[in-house]
Amino acid sequence: MSDNINTRHNARMARKKAVIDANINRATVERGLLLVLTGNGKGKSSSAFGMVARALGHGMKVGVAQFIKSRTDTGEEAFFSRQPGVEWHVLGDGFTWDTQDRERDIATARRGWQVAERMLADPAIDLVVLDELTYLLKYGYLDQDAVLDAIAGRPPMQHVVVTGRGAPAELIELADTVSEIADEKHAYRAGVKAQKGVDL
Repeated sequence: MSDNINTRHNARMARKKAVIDANINRATVERGLLLVLTGNGKGKSSSAFGMVARALGHGMKVGVAQFIKSRTDTGEEAFFSRQPGVEWHVLGDGFTWDTQDRERDIATARRGWQVAERMLADPAIDLVVLDELTYLLKYGYLDQDAVLDAIAGRPPMQHVVVTGRGAPAELIELADTVSEIADEKHAYRAGVKAQKGVDL
């Protein structure tokens, strides 16, 4: 009986491998990608920072622009900002419910965008992370067309990762890869505060 199961399994895996190998062989284009990590679940920024680690492992240069958040005591910032090849910018004044000042938020967003725009024009930067950029588009703090034009007009081999809830349809349309992070359950709703190494 087990020999029969193993034979069927081997045949199934051989067929699967042939399909996967054929798909890999058809993928011959090499260019910079735009990835959008959106949705209400936890892990969008964490996924982006995982790509930062991956890029650094390949000796690539990385630029990070963190919008909205104003904290400079997170584990990712403490670690990555010390790494050679990383340009890290915390560009926010805090969440909009903290600042409660729309004009100030717009001014901060525009100053931050100048930093991001410079990185998007720099062919020496291989990966640009625009953390929580979606909020600036959703709230109308930045001109969406200008932002999308800058992303579309970046150097051909530069990769960009955009994170944040509520990614606009136009950004999703422009993207090569879009992941929707779902919210099934979160410790915060059970009264657990943000934990170092997990949330901070």
